[in-house]
Amino acid sequence: MGTSLIGHIDSDCFYVSCERVRNYSLRGVPCGILGNQGACVIAKSYELKSYGVKTGHAIWQAKELCPHAVYVKRDFRWYEVISRRLLELLKQVSPSVEYYSIDEMFFDASELERYFGLPIFEATKALQQRVKEEVKIPVSIGVAPTRTIAKLGSDSAKPYGVRTLEKDCEVFLNSQSVGELCGIGTKSERKLRDRNIRNCWQYRQADRLMIRDLLTIKGEALWWELRGDAVTPLQTTRPPHKAIARGGSCGGKTKDWLRIKAWAVRNIERLIETLDHNQVYASQISLQIDANKTALWLGRTPLAMPTASFRTIYDAVMPMLEAAPREHPISHMHIIAEGLTWRTKVQRTFFFEEPQCELDHLKRNINQKLGRFSVRSAETLPLYEVYHDSTHNYDICDVSGKMCF
Repeated sequence: MGTSLIGHIDSDCFYVSCERVRNYSLRGVPCGILGNQGACVIAKSYELKSYGVKTGHAIWQAKELCPHAVYVKRDFRWYEVISRRLLELLKQVSPSVEYYSIDEMFFDASELERYFGLPIFEATKALQQRVKEEVKIPVSIGVAPTRTIAKLGSDSAKPYGVRTLEKDCEVFLNSQSVGELCGIGTKSERKLRDRNIRNCWQYRQADRLMIRDLLTIKGEALWWELRGDAVTPLQTTRPPHKAIARGGSCGGKTKDWLRIKAWAVRNIERLIETLDHNQVYASQISLQIDANKTALWLGRTPLAMPTASFRTIYDAVMPMLEAAPREHPISHMHIIAEGLTWRTKVQRTFFFEEPQCELDHLKRNINQKLGRFSVRSAETLPLYEVYHDSTHNYDICDVSGKMCF
């Protein structure tokens, strides 16, 4: 194999594996992780999967399929602790690591042989074993000349497997459907199948310009990667956000206007926290809701100047929310900050208004000292059960620095 290698490490059943680190009694038994106020399964062990339980199943469906399973509420603070332990371990053995998601990372694998003093396959196995011993979770690892092939390798090696691949891996690519490629969704897969491109080797052998016309420059990048040319480099730091959103489930479908408004205010406060963390201001605010299984864009409001002021963003969101149709219950909501500007680059003018008032600063300082949401808007009081359940104090989007959700 060449000297330029990229590794992809993927944690097996990550949330469940994290719970098993601190609770040995969960090992070897069917286990599910619950989200959305404990209403549905967001992750599952292989044991639970064998009973037909799927991610997204309601808890009552999961219990019917596997009555003796153990279900645990999510705890993203703990999952972040384990994730960062894995990240730090990888940084010890690799000169470059990309924090792709909470349970997946890409890394420069060109030093593995030297670090472990073993051939590449055995060195990769040694890394896998070290993770198991030090981080206490099982992982699958793929190593290849490009990140695309490396990810295919780790995905196909699950659970708890290792696969090292060379540039010309025809047999392997023939065994992988194009639907396994990261970035190829259902529509793209259908387009490829219409042209008799069903597996990754056929994709690689197809005409490059045809692929580009069909799937744009992103599809062409996959074409190069499948040919062993690494065109997508590792990113060791996250690029600046183009937009930041906060939201999600409203705890079930609801027509209760006070609860809908409370969710909007909660999402505004969470959005401002993230703007503060990233040291940016927003120039535009958008609102999206899901009603009657349909995503509705309720508008996009430009702001007079870049801001992270609660009052300004509140005044932008509420008229859009008031325009929402009332005949169907709302299930999800997202508030999006766009036109982001670094706080150090905001131009002050004669009519300049401070992007945050003293109350914004006071709220932030108290919450940093006493704990998240110690001070919050009174309009969130209808969500009593949300604020008194610690699992809602920290979400997957609060884990910073990763490349994707």
